[in-house]
Amino acid sequence: QKNVFINFPGNRAVEGAVIQSSTFAGWFAEKATDSNRGFQQLNTACTSTLNESNPWWRLDLHDVYRVSEVVITNRNDSYAEQINGAEIRIGISLENNGSNNPICAVISTIPAGESYNFSCNGMVGRYVIVHIPGDWEILSLCEVEVYGYLAENLAVAGAATQSSTSENWFAEKAIDRGLQQLYTGCSSTLSQTNPWWRLDLHHIYRVNRVVITNRNDCCAERINGMEIRIGNPLENNSNNNPICAVIPAIPAGESYSYSCGGMEGRYMNLIIPGDMKILTLCEVKVYGEVLN
Repeated sequence: QKNVFINFPGNRAVEGAVIQSSTFAGWFAEKATDSNRGFQQLNTACTSTLNESNPWWRLDLHDVYRVSEVVITNRNDSYAEQINGAEIRIGISLENNGSNNPICAVISTIPAGESYNFSCNGMVGRYVIVHIPGDWEILSLCEVEVYGYLAENLAVAGAATQSSTSENWFAEKAIDRGLQQLYTGCSSTLSQTNPWWRLDLHHIYRVNRVVITNRNDCCAERINGMEIRIGNPLENNSNNNPICAVIPAIPAGESYSYSCGGMEGRYMNLIIPGDMKILTLCEVKVYGEVLN
């Protein structure tokens, strides 16, 4: 850790969503991402929880990033020691309010009013959590800055195929990085029994997360009941592989994320079981780590 004096470009925190375990008076969670390191201190620019067990503050980056650095600015009064022992955690889990995610750093101390940066070496996560373990603790933050870059979407380097193709709604259009809807950017099968779409990742990965974007016009309900399957065998076009998730519904034009918990596989299949079904996808993103 070291003292820093400048605002770097590309602070990912300012576009994120924040929440904390409790709020003291007007010391709201959002004050840690207002691009004000708190030179106007206390009520005007800092967050604070109540005095409680295991207080936490959490930033949702809205997508999975490789986090290079986190910069924490401490309060500038006589309570600076309240930050001592705080943990910075980064990951994709909301279990225990995100406080079970891996640790980037433990803050030993930050002098009053100063900003220290902590290197996270590309840790992968959607959530950045600052957490103080223990009883009768108060968590106060005057600014949290996060620097990094989007984690690699494995799907764009994969090969896509589907059980059938309606006109020019080719399988590859679901991995073209775009969110253009309808004919310009979506895949679709014909109406058939058990339609499927398959992504070959070319290597065996531990898949952490799959993001599906639904079509943005009619027929959004056609995706209801779709299964996400991940594995290695090609038996039955890979549709016998283990299930990561079953999708009850995705609203028109929206993107929903599904955690697969490190399931291992080369192939990711999307299948809708049943007769007279049509499988349409406007984007599929896959995040994970390659097996050595």
